[in-house]
Amino acid sequence: MAHSAIEWTESTWNPLTGCTKISAGCKNCYAERMAKRLQAMKQPHYIDGFELTLHPDSLEIPLTWKKPQMIFVNSMSDLFHQDVPIEFIQQVFEVMNKAHWHTFQVLTKRAERLAQIAKYLPWSSNIWMGVSVENSDYLFRTEYLKATDAHVKFLSLEPLLGPLKSLDLCGIDWVIVGGESGPGARPVEVSWIRQIRANCVDNDVPFFFKQWGGVRKKQAGRTLDGRTWDELPI
Repeated sequence: MAHSAIEWTESTWNPLTGCTKISAGCKNCYAERMAKRLQAMKQPHYIDGFELTLHPDSLEIPLTWKKPQMIFVNSMSDLFHQDVPIEFIQQVFEVMNKAHWHTFQVLTKRAERLAQIAKYLPWSSNIWMGVSVENSDYLFRTEYLKATDAHVKFLSLEPLLGPLKSLDLCGIDWVIVGGESGPGARPVEVSWIRQIRANCVDNDVPFFFKQWGGVRKKQAGRTLDGRTWDELPI
């Protein structure tokens, strides 16, 4: 079982690994750093480092986990990458349908492709679908998400790189916010986070503040205005 330190999930499942950068939020990709580390450790799934690689042998792993849990799908890649065959994506969805006792959290920056193939995917109620939005240039991703038949639709506003004053939360079930962490982390402003939180409160959307981030994210913590925000759409 791949236990995760990510605050908003419990485990990770990576039927594919590796990716390519497509927007500002990708600049300091944590998955790329980790993949290179795992490659140096001779981990079999990372022989090619961060090159996009499918792992059919990992497809049925969640079926072996009997304890219900929240599972982040593809923490080390993007399921909707243009080079992932739709047939493989459908296989991933079939496993999520079969493993009905788990909750699967799928997150993508490739919202256009998500919208293009969403009608060919079986959206069981245990699949949460999300898109990443790092600044106002990528707010369009939320509209592609809303067009899907996912039962729970969420936003990951991380790394938050600018204000999102025009964020429309109609049809959104959950919002995660976090600052960038690790080497070269770009700063986040508290006013950006407070504005998003106020938007969530006004629209009765659960708000989850993941972290302030920075080079030493543990020291910065994840308290906002005197409390932690761990709201979930359940």
